[in-house]
Amino acid sequence: MLILAAILAIFVYGVIAAMLGTILPYLSQTFGLTPEQNSYIALAQGLGLAVASVSVGPLIDNKGKKTGLLLGLTLIAIALFTLPNSTGYAMIVGAMALLGLGGGIIVTGANALVSDISEARRATVLNFLNLFFGLGGLVTPFIAANFLAGNAIYMCYLAAVLTVITLAIHSLTKMPPPSGERSFRLSEAGQLVGRPVLWLLALFLFLYVACEVGVWNWLALHLKAQGIPESQALNILSLGFALGLLIGRMVVAPILIKVRAETATLWAAVFMAITTYAMLQTTDPRIAWVLVFCAGLAMAPVFPTTLAMVGNTFRKMTATAMGIVITSGWIGLVVSSPIIGTIAGEQATGLKQGLLVLPVFSVIMVLVNLILRPMLARPAVE
Repeated sequence: MLILAAILAIFVYGVIAAMLGTILPYLSQTFGLTPEQNSYIALAQGLGLAVASVSVGPLIDNKGKKTGLLLGLTLIAIALFTLPNSTGYAMIVGAMALLGLGGGIIVTGANALVSDISEARRATVLNFLNLFFGLGGLVTPFIAANFLAGNAIYMCYLAAVLTVITLAIHSLTKMPPPSGERSFRLSEAGQLVGRPVLWLLALFLFLYVACEVGVWNWLALHLKAQGIPESQALNILSLGFALGLLIGRMVVAPILIKVRAETATLWAAVFMAITTYAMLQTTDPRIAWVLVFCAGLAMAPVFPTTLAMVGNTFRKMTATAMGIVITSGWIGLVVSSPIIGTIAGEQATGLKQGLLVLPVFSVIMVLVNLILRPMLARPAVE
């Protein structure tokens, strides 16, 4: 039941992670939004994610993962019921901020829950869990494009019902109470935040999330600006990028039993740089699908494997350390979306230039990984 609860939470998070990119074409057309305004909608979601992740770690460490997961799912349900009833730009921004707040809570809680199930194979288990994130990300644009004719209202309500069902299952699932030896203690916080390895891991995830969420939020708009029909663009996002994430995590999970986490993430960053640059250079939907799928494969192991490195490095205050690193990831979303929107300007065709942020950040990831490697070889903090 613990694994089922964690899977459902991550699946819900995958659904809402792909939500903005799925409904953004509809919102842009309905409310006449510019790329810059769209970037601030993404910014609101990113701020919600960041605030939740940095604050929920101590809550989970002291009150238990169930408390955090129930809170996060409740906020997501409220946001999803509110979003389709938005009457303007300000209300959309508020709903997305609330959606980010709930999402940040459940992604920290679910990963911390599964991180404790099998410490010996933490990277493998976390990649298995997060393949359901890819499945959730695949489902949202696929259903919207092929069954709901891109109807954003129906998609929000469908996701809201799924969230309520997940909330009910979590409320009935018995979860371990917080462990005293892993709980947050203010007196030990200095030791935690004083280690450079924590901040390098945080920087690595900052760069990665900026890239991944950049694809989720902007790819469909970019493809549409290249003359690709909206339904086809959503299918490329779903059956290309999301499917690549899903298959990539299925493939890499057993590999990580033998391959070191830092090695897997290094090669992932290299291929991210290549594929994200290449996918921006084509207007052919078939070639775009192949390249976007390869980008999903490249990105697949990075998020869960980075969290595994955090869990392996910090044996005390695990959720707090994860919360700090995940928060840094959401700050990457906060920073990258306005940069992409500003570079793009008022015209959707400018997104091609704005999205060059993705390969640039991927190259920086390679450099950070090379600095991290000797640090991760040292004994974990007990």
